[in-house]
Amino acid sequence: MVQPTLKPVLVLDSGIGGLTVLREARVLMPERGFIYVADDAGFPYGGWEESALTERLLALFGRLIETHQPEICIVACNTAFTLAGAALRAKFPDMTFVGTVPAIKPAAERTRSGLVSVLATPGTVKRAYTRDLIQSFASQCHVRLVGSENLARMSEAWIRGEPVSDEAVLAEISPCFIEADGKRTDIVVLACTHYPFLANVFRRLAPWPVDWLDPAEAIARQARRKVELIHGAEHPDGFDFAIFTSGQVDFTTRRLMQGFGLKIATS
Repeated sequence: MVQPTLKPVLVLDSGIGGLTVLREARVLMPERGFIYVADDAGFPYGGWEESALTERLLALFGRLIETHQPEICIVACNTAFTLAGAALRAKFPDMTFVGTVPAIKPAAERTRSGLVSVLATPGTVKRAYTRDLIQSFASQCHVRLVGSENLARMSEAWIRGEPVSDEAVLAEISPCFIEADGKRTDIVVLACTHYPFLANVFRRLAPWPVDWLDPAEAIARQARRKVELIHGAEHPDGFDFAIFTSGQVDFTTRRLMQGFGLKIATS
């Protein structure tokens, strides 16, 4: 019996943070090939002017969709999707996009103290999309938005094996912890796909235990719901590769990609 040829799943992030989503998506969609796109030439997205970043994302996805014909595109970046998700769906109406947004709704459902912090990039913090999520799902909570200028870079360095000081990490996460009226922050939303790489460091340095909410599994589940399960299909041989838009991949990054089972391809 001839196995059906399945279209791949495309996962894009500004850097390597989206590997946290890729890891979960692979578990749920083992029959699919994956293309991981790191837009490292544009990293970090948080410093971009909004219209320029939207234009960049539309052009980049246009090239990727035309070249690779994916079944679905996962935008594994809060900053990118909260800014350009609607524009992407409007420009590519025949493509299914699964986005990444701050996990504010599940945080509001879980919190016992009512004190929730959202640890994000400055771009995600300032987005109206994020504030609309708070208004819609967490209006009964006190939600503190914490925009870190440095954690995405620090997370990339950490996963590549470079040292990151405890003091530097603590300076970024300390604003997340609030004590008020005998209550304490009990949930911190990790609203950047890079941050889960440092989750164990966060837990060790936190002034008290909290639930660090990683959205990767929920994103993967949503993608699985959108992708038809073809019975009898098997993972294609020789698939699963990574594209770096800069075209410059150092040895450490190559080794990291190999650890995730990804070959390096040119864009």
